[in-house]
Amino acid sequence: MSEVESVADSASPVAPKGKRTAETAILFEGVTKRFGQKVAVDKTSFRIKKGSVCGLIGPNGAGKTTSFSMMAGYLDPNEGMVQVLDYGPRQLDGLRGKLGVLPQDALLPASDRVGEFLLHMALLQGLPAQKAEQSARARLAEVEGVDWWNTRCGALSHGMAKRVAFAQAMLGEPEVVLLDEPTAGLDPRVAYEMRMLIKRLRGKCTVVISSHNLQELEQICDAAIVLDHGSVVAQGRMSELTAASSEVRITLKMSRRDQNGSVYRVPEGDLPMQALREIIGVTAVNFEADGSELVLNFDRKLAEAEVVIGCALSALLQRQMYISAVSKGRGLEARVMDLTD
Repeated sequence: MSEVESVADSASPVAPKGKRTAETAILFEGVTKRFGQKVAVDKTSFRIKKGSVCGLIGPNGAGKTTSFSMMAGYLDPNEGMVQVLDYGPRQLDGLRGKLGVLPQDALLPASDRVGEFLLHMALLQGLPAQKAEQSARARLAEVEGVDWWNTRCGALSHGMAKRVAFAQAMLGEPEVVLLDEPTAGLDPRVAYEMRMLIKRLRGKCTVVISSHNLQELEQICDAAIVLDHGSVVAQGRMSELTAASSEVRITLKMSRRDQNGSVYRVPEGDLPMQALREIIGVTAVNFEADGSELVLNFDRKLAEAEVVIGCALSALLQRQMYISAVSKGRGLEARVMDLTD
């Protein structure tokens, strides 16, 4: 079963408390959200599997922020149903302690000390006082902020404040965590540390990340939902969306210099096309129009990408071809550019 699945028209209504759908963490069913005459989300349906790390992707105006806000309970749909762990996002008693949210521009109370803020938020999550402080200190330690306990929030740098906000989203042991642009505005080192924190959540809870950083999402996420003009245009496992499980791309250097220093192009007839087509599992081999990239499509039931890559490189090296790059699939960024306006 894919981490993100289409929702059938006959999907069941809200499950009774204590009888959740085992595989589903978040459900959108026929969801529409309007702002006046503008339709931000248009009859959108999808499921996000429990325990997955799922990217919410789309250009500005695609409905990404609106969908995120409905998951978080900030907005209500005009039509359709949104469920988080089989509760409506505004059923706060049912979701207390189960849902953590990191808004993109979360503002911390400048006059509060970090420890006071986290302790207050932990108590609001329903944690008893002793456990609330334990959780607050543990989450702060995870973001390497132990020494910030008595620091006023207003004195934190942007990167420090972002990590404190992340710690707040992780108070207790939430089953679903929603992260909106979690690394936006961070320097490379802090962004890397934030990605490592997110990766460590895999399997412990369901994580939904709304972001414009497609390379980052490709590294972090198991699955993704691509939105455009308020509708889902693609969804599925990351390997399916990028064709990483069915396509290998090899970039070649086709220009050479002869002994006199003159540049010439290697004839395409020198490529071992027949040998490439005979690799077990390969279904098609094409040399793309720009004249530098080989694309090998393969049946993942018959061969793994790594085996296809090894055989292809061997055939190319035997013909003394120069290899510049190898990748599985096209990459998320290229795929999203194809799917959205």
